[in-house]
Amino acid sequence: MEEIIFPNQIRMYRRLRGRSMQELADHLNVSLSAISKIEKGYRRVDQEQLVRVAEFLDCPLQELFVNEQNSQQEIVQAWRREQERRNKINEKTGLKTLGAGLRQIRNEKNLTLIEVAESADMTLSVYHRIEMGQREVSDKEFKNIAKALGISAEELRDEIKSLDQKGMLEEIIQRNDAKYKLLSNPRGAIASFNAPAAETMKISVYGTAGKDGNVDVDFDDEIKKVQRPIQLYNKKDAYAVNLCTRRLGTLLPTRSILYVDPQEVVSVGDVALFYISDKEVKIISIREDDEGKFYGIRWNPDERINLQDDDLQKIHKVVCISL
Repeated sequence: MEEIIFPNQIRMYRRLRGRSMQELADHLNVSLSAISKIEKGYRRVDQEQLVRVAEFLDCPLQELFVNEQNSQQEIVQAWRREQERRNKINEKTGLKTLGAGLRQIRNEKNLTLIEVAESADMTLSVYHRIEMGQREVSDKEFKNIAKALGISAEELRDEIKSLDQKGMLEEIIQRNDAKYKLLSNPRGAIASFNAPAAETMKISVYGTAGKDGNVDVDFDDEIKKVQRPIQLYNKKDAYAVNLCTRRLGTLLPTRSILYVDPQEVVSVGDVALFYISDKEVKIISIREDDEGKFYGIRWNPDERINLQDDDLQKIHKVVCISL
């Protein structure tokens, strides 16, 4: 699943349940230091890990997120201070210019985030943070990125400098700033807004039960609107789907909602919608065989869905799940 970072209440619930950091680390199969960073909101976790944390602490998943209504004020304030600190560091070190330059050059070469990340021997989330101007880059990493873009490190530096001097990066930096500001707000801590703006905070939900455990998605038949997740604030093509199938067994409650971004690239481990027709989808988990080809898995009962290269255009990534 897509990695996420957020201010959270994991530490509070862990202490309420009388569980140690080491127990949680063992449950997630990560280091003790990783748990410390996760609890402070500084380390990324994926959707599967987040669900496992909620199960381990016996609390609703949504209660792990910080919000102004029921979270301790010092937690919210600490998170905001951290975002301000990171922004100041980025401004001083020129990371925003670097990230904007990399994004511009990557787009000019018609390369995807995942293509550059894999060629540079990085995870997708790490490279994405670099392009967002939110992570420093070592000399070795910079050389690997340059190689992934098909140029030398010196050529990459000169190209970014030239783009900056021409004023071609300012718009990208502004977009990144706006996106990061939204992502760095604690969930539920959105300032008041007027009615037209409020409408944009909603997202349409579709989906009725289909045959053989499939879901019928008719974009002319909206079921309802729900609060738009932070991850999808700037995603105009995003939508949501009711979980009206038991092909996931008891993994998720039937009231769950899947939030979908059709523009996101899927990777191994993602949950996705596979459109077998214009209005009928299968909910699958993306897997990879020994030859590096993607295929899908359905559950209850288990079923393998073979995917052709053309099928990847029919797959929409589920970026988050509301329980």
